[in-house]
Amino acid sequence: MSERLDVAAPGARGSGTPDGAPRAASSDSQVRKTATRLADGRELFYFDDGETAGATDRASFPDRRRLREAAPSSTIRFDPLLDEWVTIAGHRQTRTHLPPDNECPLCPSRDGHSSEIPAPDYDVVVFENRFPSFAATSAVDRDDAPADDPLFVAAPGLGRCEVVCFTADHDAAFSSLSPARARTVIEAWVDRTAELTALPDVQQVFCFENRGEEIGVTLSHPHGQIYGYPFVTPRTTRMLDSARAHRERTGRNLFADLVEHELQSGTRVVTRGEHWTAFVPFAAHWPLEVHVYPNRQVPDLPSLTDDERRDLATVYLEVLRRMERVHDDSLPYIAAWHQAPTRADRDLAYLHLEVFSIRRAPGKLKYLAGSESAMGAFVNDVLPEQAARMLRDVVL
Repeated sequence: MSERLDVAAPGARGSGTPDGAPRAASSDSQVRKTATRLADGRELFYFDDGETAGATDRASFPDRRRLREAAPSSTIRFDPLLDEWVTIAGHRQTRTHLPPDNECPLCPSRDGHSSEIPAPDYDVVVFENRFPSFAATSAVDRDDAPADDPLFVAAPGLGRCEVVCFTADHDAAFSSLSPARARTVIEAWVDRTAELTALPDVQQVFCFENRGEEIGVTLSHPHGQIYGYPFVTPRTTRMLDSARAHRERTGRNLFADLVEHELQSGTRVVTRGEHWTAFVPFAAHWPLEVHVYPNRQVPDLPSLTDDERRDLATVYLEVLRRMERVHDDSLPYIAAWHQAPTRADRDLAYLHLEVFSIRRAPGKLKYLAGSESAMGAFVNDVLPEQAARMLRDVVL
């Protein structure tokens, strides 16, 4: 099944559907979405660039592997000391770990090698994770979580986890994509955010990329992931609590005020587009850390207009390329999209991207040791203003 994606015409979306949840609108993007299923029943979606959309029926290539029907089993347990949920997903212990390049499960299938992507080529692909932290079905071992004990609370790990492959080129990186391909990835994020938000158990949608073995990546093919959490994450809860307190004190939005003050200062601004601003935050936690905000407050990716999505592709690529050129070394990084919860506090939230690296100098990494890991108290080795200067001084 294929469809032409129409996502987010200017002015087509305000706060979303009547209940505030995101919904894709129309756009001038000519991305084509094609849906199919893998051998074990998991869903897979091809997103083809405008130049190649319609050239090949990707779904005509079946998954010929013999796979058992996926049966993930994860549980969420509540930590009363920290007031947060912890996910227990023992089945992930068997997930693929650093396979050789010729056995990469994210490369297109070819003679003698059937991968997670049945087609012999693709632009962008999204599919259900074979080893998900959350899934549509799960169970709780009630022996481990007595129903009558308020300190031992557990629930099924219901939700959804997807993998996003940015390109068929195993040796590429997000930073090496063309603006057109980056735009296709953005449209895939938009589409999946809207679809996962509609799932009854999903409370927050998180699009992210882990890059580099130093971060813990087990597959080197350029890819990211999307989590549909059955709860609002601790980081988001804390930020929204701060935003709520700020609004009660000032009547204004905390995120918008931070962007405005960074622009007024200017010392940590890295780059600006017509619709986006990228800066190193005043209280940066990481040696290289850049926050990227749209210039107007929106809750999530589906709320972006067509012009904002187009500008994002350019600004995001520039940010990554600048970060990669600061040190004569690899750039292990995490790129994390902060979106509003699906059904709460959408008026407080402000969509933004955080990109940060543990690289503090050539050959040196910033490890999360005692203070950070045990106490949650960060110590940054690089002055944020210095990091911003280094990023601005890069010659592209």
